[in-house]
Amino acid sequence: MSYIEGRVVHDADAHIMETPNWLRDYADPSIRDRLEIPGYGNELRQTGDNDEQLSDLDTAFAQLTERHMSSDYRADEANQVMLRKNFAATGSFISEHRPPVLDYMGVRSQLMFNTFHNSRLFEWDTSGDRDIAAGAARAHNRGMLDFCSVDERLLATAYVPFSNIELAIEIARESIELGAAALLIASGCPPDHSPSHIGLDPVWAMAQEANIPVVFHVGGTGELLSPAYFQNGVPIPPDFHGGEENFRSVDYMAIAGPPMQTLAALIFDGVLDRFPDLRIGVIEQGAVWIPGWAKRLESAVDAFRRHEERLQALSLRPTEYIQRQIWATPYPTEDVGWITDNIGPDVCLFSSDYPHVEGGRDPYGRFERSLSDRDETVKTKFYADNMIDLMGPIMAGL
Repeated sequence: MSYIEGRVVHDADAHIMETPNWLRDYADPSIRDRLEIPGYGNELRQTGDNDEQLSDLDTAFAQLTERHMSSDYRADEANQVMLRKNFAATGSFISEHRPPVLDYMGVRSQLMFNTFHNSRLFEWDTSGDRDIAAGAARAHNRGMLDFCSVDERLLATAYVPFSNIELAIEIARESIELGAAALLIASGCPPDHSPSHIGLDPVWAMAQEANIPVVFHVGGTGELLSPAYFQNGVPIPPDFHGGEENFRSVDYMAIAGPPMQTLAALIFDGVLDRFPDLRIGVIEQGAVWIPGWAKRLESAVDAFRRHEERLQALSLRPTEYIQRQIWATPYPTEDVGWITDNIGPDVCLFSSDYPHVEGGRDPYGRFERSLSDRDETVKTKFYADNMIDLMGPIMAGL
């Protein structure tokens, strides 16, 4: 018996857990030594090992791999699929173990993201160093595509750095040729131009022609808010993992800011108008903000249309662009029924965040409760059809 029974479900947010040398292993030799190893904190503690055992990363990961390969560990995978988290989870870093996870969970596909590298990719992207921006993106994309190559149900995202327009076009073309299921871009703004800059039109055109989406993901925008917000005279509370590495309630409130601003620029500057078949996914950045944001967009158009030719040139109202071209994953704590009531049934996507702690042990149950009195058409769209619409032809047969 799988975790989800009795319906077709596609998972719009799932992750690999990168081992220490993962990015370096996929990087060109000329750039390898410039890519720092990510820090590992509480994500490793989900394995149950103590701090002393985890202090030597090489030893820790060798022991962890041996444990994952053991018959005792594998024998209980189905029962533990929603309970083991991070590096303790089946298929979190061993690609050959990932396909059974989809069967244990009861999902038909997973859109796959990295765990530790979004913020680093953005930092390298915006550093002004073309070589490291390109090298890091290419290494990431090779690693994601390699991990997902074990099963067609694993849909790889490939990062496209946007700070250098020429490089963005180059990496987007390479990523599509390599078979990426989606192009991953930062929802934050590059240092010297808007993400709506007309020079980036070839990227949107390539995604549209290839019939694959462009997606945002949380964590790829640099610092979300000033660290001074945490200097309130009392101890900083622990995060999901029991430490200091992740989100808390205050920075949670800032997560929606970058996608709201970037998507507004794409709408107001006519990107979604010029590329009507371009599809954009907003992943792990919530969706409860979308109805109110849509009202703000409408208000902005009404307030500034008289004086801005770009707004006069739009063929649709902002809400119509959202409903036609933007999809988003609510958090399990958000009321999907309310979101659907206020923006329509075609926007929200199911996601598990597997194998992260933040996804919880029962995301499906939480979503079911928030959709309890909605009809089956709304539920079918949320669990499957909207993901199929976002991802396009690659979903055929899945």
